[in-house]
Amino acid sequence: MNKVTFIDLFLSTISYIGLACLLLLVGIFLFEVTTKNKEFTLISKGNKAAVYAFGGRILGLAIVLYASISNSVNLWDMLIWGGVAIIIQIVIFYLAELLTPKFNITQAIDDDNQAVGLFLLFLSVAIGLIIAASLTY
Repeated sequence: MNKVTFIDLFLSTISYIGLACLLLLVGIFLFEVTTKNKEFTLISKGNKAAVYAFGGRILGLAIVLYASISNSVNLWDMLIWGGVAIIIQIVIFYLAELLTPKFNITQAIDDDNQAVGLFLLFLSVAIGLIIAASLTY
């Protein structure tokens, strides 16, 4: 019988954390390069709407990565489903932007429209939860 030691469990935990953090950074980077807004620049100027929208994206990504970790059977499985979840998160976010023709999201964030920023925060978290619930076997 193969006995699992504390060191084995610790190294596994650190591996999942490291891979999840790497995927989170990749997701943040992909959002930053694919959005019309440049959130880091806006945030550095004190734009609260950009903070809300960007923070929501980070939370949404973290939620889907949580699900990919908790439902994976190994690191490769987590990497695959985490990557798929990030791509789905980005695609659905842009689809949602197309479905909000009443206002221009990009312009609203640039103008520091905090209501739109909060809307995007909640939307990103909701999308993340839906994707996370779908990442089960």
